[in-house]
Amino acid sequence: MACRSGCRTQDHASYAQCCQDASIGAWMVAQSKGFDQATQRRWDGELGEYKALRKQGIQPDGTTRPHLEKAKMMSDKVGAAYGTDFNAASPMGD
Repeated sequence: MACRSGCRTQDHASYAQCCQDASIGAWMVAQSKGFDQATQRRWDGELGEYKALRKQGIQPDGTTRPHLEKAKMMSDKVGAAYGTDFNAASPMGD
């Protein structure tokens, strides 16, 4: 028997194929350090959004949500891709 005990079909050629069809994944965070699946999903989401922004030519200052939102907002506001060539002017003094 190659399938997991919880497999509904019990017809997979290998244990790995059974796990793959069940969408069982390995989580890369350590629960002992206060991380859980939600942390992993948030991290994966942020990296996915970072990748999407980079494809648009935008270079955020970091990969966390605040950096991503700032880069997107600034790009939309100015009409140019935020990044190393993007210069934000400092406020003018009176």
